[in-house]
Amino acid sequence: MTLDMVARDGLVLLGCGKMGTALLTGWLAAGVPAQSVWVIEPHPSDWLQASGVHLNKGVPAAPAVALLAVKPQMMGAALPALQALGNGKTLFVSIAAGTSIATFAEALGAQTPIVRTMPNTPAMVGRGITGICANEFAGAAGLALARSLMQAVGQVVELEGEHQIDAVTGVSGSGPAYVFHLIEAMAAAGQAQGLSADVAMQLARATVCGAGELAYQSAEPASQLRINVTSPGGTTAAALAVLMDAETGFGPLLTRAVAAATERGRELGK
Repeated sequence: MTLDMVARDGLVLLGCGKMGTALLTGWLAAGVPAQSVWVIEPHPSDWLQASGVHLNKGVPAAPAVALLAVKPQMMGAALPALQALGNGKTLFVSIAAGTSIATFAEALGAQTPIVRTMPNTPAMVGRGITGICANEFAGAAGLALARSLMQAVGQVVELEGEHQIDAVTGVSGSGPAYVFHLIEAMAAAGQAQGLSADVAMQLARATVCGAGELAYQSAEPASQLRINVTSPGGTTAAALAVLMDAETGFGPLLTRAVAAATERGRELGK
């Protein structure tokens, strides 16, 4: 089951903010015809209005997919627009954090095929990663279709079950913000050592982006890449002695941060 099915039977996109726009851009680039997409978005961008999709013109009777891309707190008000598609062949795919499959099934119908996903914002440059899981009514075919949709903007990992989705939120869903804050912190540290703000920020951004690309392209694990750049007794080793401290270093700090994000995801799902 591929994007060909979407092109034939249609796709409904509920919400087209930053993530919805990234997904739609990826689908169109992958060959999904604009006329096969129906978008419901109360505040459409100029790009969306010029994209050629059906914009705020209702929905087809039985689309292949309805993708839910509104914020979790808006989901309750938005779902009634698609309620008639529940309990049928339409696959519902959610990208909302904290809204469980059970919640969707309650709103749409107990036998509705549902896939829950957790993408991240690098999808906006085609370098996202998404965790996916499904209910029994979606099954392998639904997972395959959801995978093809999310692969339009990056990598996809299939989870053991919905119980892992909050951990995905904590690691990769919220993770880009951790990296952006790392850039901020590195730049601030450079300023503290006498660099200008502009130079410090340029160095920090380029270093994080370059190291990320190296990790992406290399077959070596991150631990080996770290070792490769660390000379015994050198400058990097001095810094890592601080960052890798068992109590105050980067590892325990990130463990607490990811745990906090994961727990917040669980709270949102209650």
